[in-house]
Amino acid sequence: MNKEQKISKRYVQDIKSADVWSVFKILADFVKGFDELGDLGPAVTIFGSARTDESNIWYSKAVELSDKLGAHGYHVISGGGPGIMEAANRGAYRHKDAGVESIGLNIELPQEQHINPYVTKEENFQYFFSRKVMLVKYSTAYVVFPGGFGTLDELFEALTLIQTKKVDGVSIFMVGEEYYKPLIEFIKGSLLPNGMIDEIDLHMLTLTDDIDFIVENIDRSLKMQIESLEQSGLGATKYSEKLKSFFAKRDLDTN
Repeated sequence: MNKEQKISKRYVQDIKSADVWSVFKILADFVKGFDELGDLGPAVTIFGSARTDESNIWYSKAVELSDKLGAHGYHVISGGGPGIMEAANRGAYRHKDAGVESIGLNIELPQEQHINPYVTKEENFQYFFSRKVMLVKYSTAYVVFPGGFGTLDELFEALTLIQTKKVDGVSIFMVGEEYYKPLIEFIKGSLLPNGMIDEIDLHMLTLTDDIDFIVENIDRSLKMQIESLEQSGLGATKYSEKLKSFFAKRDLDTN
């Protein structure tokens, strides 16, 4: 049995078996994520395909975005792998000497996934669901570049969390106007008229290829998130204090 087969077999055994000890492995994934990221401060998660190479325009766009986010002082979180994830870490890595973390939340897979060389803080996860929680839990915004099933899964997970008010004030930006246009048309032309979503749900998504626009609006949304934490009684948490300190030091213009 080769390495790929062993990884797949172990994952199936952990999830499908009735072995209660698997719970401790799952718990370990969550504990290390909470421990490492809980007081991180303002961060942006960038999603996208692992199959995108350096010659692709979206790779370049992801580097440009994360570079500008890093210059603004934001940490950048990705899945830690190749493709868009590598590009996201690559731009942020340029600002590591200024204290910006380029974070990779890696998943052990039979194929495709390996940690990229532009990560300053690495966490390895055994399970998609625990990793996905960490990708969205401590982010002030989500940016979704073109990708496949995994990227779409992450996009709709984020949409569901915002729609159901499990997270508040977090913006979702979709980069790739031509790529995602058919998906947006499907949402507007099928989900909405059939009553599967409400008109207001469409406002959760911003489809744009304007990198500067994304950075400016992430700045604006930060104030909303600080206010939301205060209203929820979480204004004294380490995470909230980090956001407020970041906001005050940079004297953000959010009007």
